[in-house]
Amino acid sequence: MKGRGIWIVMDAVGIGGAPDASRFGDAGADTLGNIVQACAVGQANRGRLGELRIPNLKKLGIFGAHAEANSDSYTGHIGKNSNASYASATEISQGKDTPSGHWELAGVPVRWNWKYFKDKKNSFPEIAMRKIMKVCDLTGILGNCHASGTEIIREFGELHITSLKPIIYTSVDSVVQIACHEEHFGLQKLYEICRESARIFHPMMVGRVIARPFLGKDRNSFYRTNNRKDYTIPPPKPTICEIVTGSGRSCHAIGKISDIFANRGISTSVSGMSDDRLFDEMLNIVNTAQDGDLIFANFVEFDSLYGHRRDVSGFALALERFDKKIGNLLTLINSDDFLIITADHGNDPTFKGSDHTRERVPVLMSGNYAQVGNHGKIFFSDVGATMLSYLGIEGEIEGGNIFVRKKMKKN
Repeated sequence: MKGRGIWIVMDAVGIGGAPDASRFGDAGADTLGNIVQACAVGQANRGRLGELRIPNLKKLGIFGAHAEANSDSYTGHIGKNSNASYASATEISQGKDTPSGHWELAGVPVRWNWKYFKDKKNSFPEIAMRKIMKVCDLTGILGNCHASGTEIIREFGELHITSLKPIIYTSVDSVVQIACHEEHFGLQKLYEICRESARIFHPMMVGRVIARPFLGKDRNSFYRTNNRKDYTIPPPKPTICEIVTGSGRSCHAIGKISDIFANRGISTSVSGMSDDRLFDEMLNIVNTAQDGDLIFANFVEFDSLYGHRRDVSGFALALERFDKKIGNLLTLINSDDFLIITADHGNDPTFKGSDHTRERVPVLMSGNYAQVGNHGKIFFSDVGATMLSYLGIEGEIEGGNIFVRKKMKKN
C-alpha cells in the first residue's frame, strides 16, 4: 500500500458530553469546552493571554467534534466545522483511565472492573505491602494513601531521602504509584521495585504500577522527571499493534504507548522525554517510516502536568504549543498518509478534585482516505478499526470503519 498510518492521542483532551458522566461523578466535565470558556473570560492568562488559539486543530474539526459530543445539552460558544473530517467518540469500558481508553481505541474494550483502592488512608492490603518489603528488601514504606503525585513528594520526599523508604500511593484509578529520588535511591532500583510490585498487584487486576522518579534537594524544589515508567497488565486480546506487526508491518511507538500495551506489538519505541522533544522525534520517524507502517503516539503532559494539577492556563498554553507542532506535521505528511488525532479520556482542569473525567473524545482525520464531514457519534473501538481498514490489514478487533458503519444512536 501507499501511505502510513499516523495516530496521535492527546492524553486527557476530552470534549464533554459522555452519556454516563454522572455515574462517574463527572456531570458537567468538559475539558476543551471549559478551557475555551476560561480563556474567553480571562481566567487562563498566566503565561498566555486571551481566547484559546488552536487554528490547526480548529481546521481539522475539533470544535465540530465538540459540538457533536454535546449536541443535546450544548449551549454553543464554539462553532462547527464543515470542511473537516471529524467525529466524537464514546467509551464503553468500565474505567476512565489510560489503559481502558487506549485499549478500547485499539479494539479491545475493558468490560471488566479493575481493582480500585477506595480507602483514602492505609489504602493497600497489608499482605501486599509485606510482600513488597520482603521481596525488595525494604525497611518500610511511606504514604500508603490516596494522594496527588506532586503533593506527596513535598510531604514525604525529605523523609524518603533519609530513610530510603519508597513513597507508595494511589488515586481513584486502578493504579499503584511508587515515587523515589533518582539520585539518592536510584532509578534502576525504583524500576526493579515496580516490576516486583506489578507481579503482586497485576493478579489482583490492578491496571498499572507506575514508577514516579523525582529530583530536587528539599520539599520546595522536588520535581518529577521524565523517567516515568508504566508497568501495565497486558491486554487480554491482540490489539491493532499486534495485528499490524503480525502482518509484517512496523508499529512505531512514541511516548507511553509501549508501556500501555505492555510492549506487545511494538517494533520501535521512543519515550522518557518532554512532549516537545517527543513530537520532534515523531517527525523524524515520519520522515523514515515505510508505507504501511503505523506510527502511534501519546502526548501525556496535558494530563500529567496540567489536568491533574487543575492548571487551566498551563493546559491552554500546552494546547496552543501542540497546535503549532500539528502545523509542522501537516506540512510533512503526504496526502496518501492517514492521520487520526484523538484522546483517551478527559481531565478537566476546571473541575473538582484532581482525577480524570469521563468524557467523549474528539476524532480528527486527515488525508485522502478521510471523508470530509461530521461522522457523528461513534465508539472508541471504531477509531482503531478505521485505522486497520486504511492499512488494508484484516484482524479481529471490535468496532467498524467510521466511513462505512452506521453511527451510534444520539444520546
